[in-house]
Amino acid sequence: MTVGQLPRWADYGLMPAINVIAAFLVAGLVVLLIGENPIEAVEVLLWGALGWNEGIGFTLFYATNFIFTGLAVAVAFHGGLFNIGGEGQAYLGGLGVALACLALDRLVPWWVTLPVAVLGAAAFGALWAFIPAVLQARRGSHVVITTIMFNFIAASVMVYLLVNVMSKPGSMQPETRTFEAGGRLPSLESVLPAGIDFGSAPVNISFLIALLACVACWLLIWRTRLGYEIRVFGASPTAAAYAGISASRITIVTMLISGGLAGMMAVNEIMGSQHRLLIEFVSGYGFVGIAVALMGRSHPVGIVLASILFGILYQGGAELAFEMPTITRDMIVVIQGLVILFAGALEHMFRPALLRVFGVIASPATKTA
Repeated sequence: MTVGQLPRWADYGLMPAINVIAAFLVAGLVVLLIGENPIEAVEVLLWGALGWNEGIGFTLFYATNFIFTGLAVAVAFHGGLFNIGGEGQAYLGGLGVALACLALDRLVPWWVTLPVAVLGAAAFGALWAFIPAVLQARRGSHVVITTIMFNFIAASVMVYLLVNVMSKPGSMQPETRTFEAGGRLPSLESVLPAGIDFGSAPVNISFLIALLACVACWLLIWRTRLGYEIRVFGASPTAAAYAGISASRITIVTMLISGGLAGMMAVNEIMGSQHRLLIEFVSGYGFVGIAVALMGRSHPVGIVLASILFGILYQGGAELAFEMPTITRDMIVVIQGLVILFAGALEHMFRPALLRVFGVIASPATKTA
């Protein structure tokens, strides 16, 4: 172990676990201050997310969204970029999914529509990331500023399209018509062994697509030349320049991949759950993806685990607010915010203590050497 460096298992497993425990301890104090039992609150939260089949289904449904947005942020992180525009890219990805479903749902079965919808989601999400990428690569405009501004532009574009262009005839609702069977994904339970029933939970086979995206990202980042170039550029742009790696090309390509992954989140929501394009279906998933990528150390396995954690918080939090009315939805947001705080801003708070612990553990071997 190098001086000042934790073992990989501690850095990727122990450190996030300590941060989550710290967040829950602080959240427990908040719950205690409002007169509720924090242990009982945790029991209700975990039961609501994992204690029954429908709760598990909702947890996996939310986790699917977080996997896509977490991967989008992680790929950008590896390239030294901070893509904070996942909301807008997912919004435009929804447009790509909707166009595919509206064109094909009455003509072909869902398994023919699905690849077109996935490509449409990725293409529209990548397109929305392309402009900020070019502005950073060619004009020096910081990608953080441009991507977050493009979130607002995407929302305005979608409102215009759904109100004036794509709304179903005779309806005042800002949404498209409901897709027919050819534009709807089957539930996840339909491809699992018989006897598994997620009830009314909207979890669908896009969860499997998200897992495949994790494998693809791992192969891309750690097993391809492009992934190596992305990591070199992210670690040291100067070294990348000496190696002949084009900063402009890597910036644009990395952001295109990142935007495409964020756009694919819409497959789960639009084709898998809502079965129509509507306003504000993204619901903050893009911003939570930042915390997911940080907590998961930008590694696909860590992102899956962090996504499930946030899925538990989303689903369990809804049950907690119902079972314990004094813990309102705002309180649930506070708990989620604490997890994000400890996983992000305060991520390294416990690192010096852990380094001292592992330094003591490693010292006999060091002396022997």
